[in-house]
Amino acid sequence: MSWIDIAAVADIPLRGARVVKTKLGCVAVFRTDEAEVYAVSDTCPHKGGPLSDGLVHDRKVTCPLHNWVFSLETGEAQGADEGRIETFAARVENGRVLLDGTALGRRTAA
Repeated sequence: MSWIDIAAVADIPLRGARVVKTKLGCVAVFRTDEAEVYAVSDTCPHKGGPLSDGLVHDRKVTCPLHNWVFSLETGEAQGADEGRIETFAARVENGRVLLDGTALGRRTAA
């Protein structure tokens, strides 16, 4: 893996998100706990809603448009909803958020 330093963990609000723009689309980076981060596609597969604007709870995000809930760990839709969002490896090291640049380079365009 090739890790890319994107921000200080403190730059991402607790139970909030920041968007990282890539050549192939936007990635939402969520902070669920003091040093726990997840990176997923920023687009809901249902109606294209920006997941970075969604409600973060536990290790899940609720789409702001139609309330679909996705696991930030697996990308799977929760409950009766069917669908999946792409997930990317992320970690916190020395107070910095790192994303797997190799996986982001392989991402398919939506």
